[in-house]
Amino acid sequence: MTSTTKAPPLYPKSHILAASGVAALLSLALLVFPTREVEAKKTYIDLELDQGSEYNEQQDDSASAAPQARKSPFADAAIASAPADEKLKAAHADEPQETDPLHRIISVQNGDTLSTVFAKVGLSAANLHEVLNSSKEAKQLTRLKVGQALEFKLSTDGELESLHSKLSDLESIALTKNEKGFSFKRDLVKPDVQTTYSHGVIKSSLFLSAKRAGLSHTLTMDLANVFGYDIDFAMDIREGDEFELIYEKKVVNGKQVGTGNILSARFTNRGKTYTAVRYTNKQGNSSYYSATGESMRKAFIRTPVDFARISSRFSTGRRHPVLNKIRAHKGVDYAAPRGTPIKAAGDGRISLAGRHGGYGNAVIIQHGQRYRTLYAHMNGFAKGIRSGSNVKQGQIIGYIGTTGLSTGPHLHYEFQVNGVHVDPLSQKLPMADPIASSEKSRFMQLSKPLMAQMDKEKSTMLALNNQR
Repeated sequence: MTSTTKAPPLYPKSHILAASGVAALLSLALLVFPTREVEAKKTYIDLELDQGSEYNEQQDDSASAAPQARKSPFADAAIASAPADEKLKAAHADEPQETDPLHRIISVQNGDTLSTVFAKVGLSAANLHEVLNSSKEAKQLTRLKVGQALEFKLSTDGELESLHSKLSDLESIALTKNEKGFSFKRDLVKPDVQTTYSHGVIKSSLFLSAKRAGLSHTLTMDLANVFGYDIDFAMDIREGDEFELIYEKKVVNGKQVGTGNILSARFTNRGKTYTAVRYTNKQGNSSYYSATGESMRKAFIRTPVDFARISSRFSTGRRHPVLNKIRAHKGVDYAAPRGTPIKAAGDGRISLAGRHGGYGNAVIIQHGQRYRTLYAHMNGFAKGIRSGSNVKQGQIIGYIGTTGLSTGPHLHYEFQVNGVHVDPLSQKLPMADPIASSEKSRFMQLSKPLMAQMDKEKSTMLALNNQR
């Protein structure tokens, strides 16, 4: 048996332990304190993030740019260490500089008045008083809108020489100094009136489809009013309904600045097509007629609230939501937000405008001898609506509310014929007079070309769609 002798350790055990401790400390230091290159890169990234959201949004686009093209991470530090006047220049480097102190353009800010605008220009309250008292028209200058630009021209002694403001694409006003004070002038631009065609198919709502077809809110409301005697836009509209129209477009310097009248239109609702043509008779009165000359206007409009939802129909055996009793519901309820305007269904005389038992605030209109309409649960009445006054069809008489026996904001609408309640949704409405026989020929000379133009425009549009 051979015995083996262990060699003595090269270093004492205490030395090995000390060396291990030093190595551990060095490793920890390297982990905690990065290299200069890493530290520089870290600082660069942090400073970039501090540049603000505008810089961050552009990082993707500038990532591939040359390093020297990127913004220096030390730019802010350089500004901070610059002299005070240099820092001020740098801070305002991007602001527009006034080139002419006698020519100032002020944009109206939220909370501005004409007094504060004058003060920004350096004009006194005495200057403002002189301007406003120069003429009645000058007081229009006090009706400021946020974003409106006012252009001032001052004399060398700081007095107001002229003030100009563009109110719209079609209207501007100016005030000019003269020997007697100031003269006021209004300039109106007469636009070119062009005709244009639009077509749409309803997918979810008339408003959305009309918007896709390029129609404004006002033009969409006009379209609904033209066909409002035949189509109930609260309940009759269906997916796939179709509309087309030719209307006036107002243009100034190639830019559309508004719309005019609907000249002709077609609306297909539930498979039935209605037509409308605008016609001005020899007396200067304009109205809409069908393509054959029948009046689009009837003695009553179909619904007194635009685009409301029917929450309860005419019924002889409905359970009253408040009284919890079986009670005849002698009208139609239209649910809509509080404050929605309510229109008179036809011309007539108001026999009641005030509180009326469970109806709350109500209006009753007598239309001749045979017809009567009632509008209940109003939040309030329109200006001038009172018992004994006359109203025109479509005139706003009040606003939807929840007064009286009502569980929520809605209009309760009743329709009577010879004192008997009838369903206003199914009642055949009396017609207004058609085109006078003496003007029928003139009307047809207008109607036929408009109908033919819509046919042609639609055919062209369909042909282009098929080619795509």
